[in-house]
Amino acid sequence: MNIRERASPNHDARPEPGRIDMLVLHYTGMKTAAEAIDRLCDLAAKVSAHYVIDEDGTVWRLVEEGRRAWHAGVSFWQGTENVNAVSIGIELVNPGQEWGYRAFPEAQMGSLETLARALLQRHPIPADRVVGHSDVAPLRKQDPGELFDWPRLARVGIGLWPTEPAPAAMDIAAAQAMLSSIGYRVPRAGVLDDETRQVLIAFQRRFRPRRIDGSLDDETALRLASVERAVSALRARRQS
Repeated sequence: MNIRERASPNHDARPEPGRIDMLVLHYTGMKTAAEAIDRLCDLAAKVSAHYVIDEDGTVWRLVEEGRRAWHAGVSFWQGTENVNAVSIGIELVNPGQEWGYRAFPEAQMGSLETLARALLQRHPIPADRVVGHSDVAPLRKQDPGELFDWPRLARVGIGLWPTEPAPAAMDIAAAQAMLSSIGYRVPRAGVLDDETRQVLIAFQRRFRPRRIDGSLDDETALRLASVERAVSALRARRQS
């Protein structure tokens, strides 16, 4: 695909140069693509991403894949504390909740599919390690948000979107254990505290976007059990 170049100074060496096994999707959360790219290339901002995809489908490369871009910040997924060290970060131009959050257009999603498929061919990134910024930083971030079309990506082999039904009955301790098994950092106190609510909101934003309230209702419990079962099956296949 045709990729435009705009070098960001905000990157450093990966601690394990040969390890790239996560893909993290973001939205820019700024008014325009130009503003977002300028910020990601501003040395003083200390943030970056490997790629930016504009709403018209234009793809910009800011950081070479072999370098660590600074896109995820304080983060955690499946035991990985420093997500930046092992991930590729893609920013999707979208104003986000602050400036008028809107659906991601066809041209943008099409370019994302093409780019993500190429990344998965180059790097061993399993489906359960294709995540949103809100998955790895649920107490801080909302992106790419509830309007992002995760099922579409899963249909072409990018990421995870299980459709298999599962029993709905579940208490909070079981829900916390399942969230932890999927990859989120959660307390295991057996109570629905504020941190657990924020993680549930992140889960709902990703897997059940019609209602994002942090409650463990039957539909959330069903989706949670279904996702956990799919992740466990993927993990078992990788270990066999």
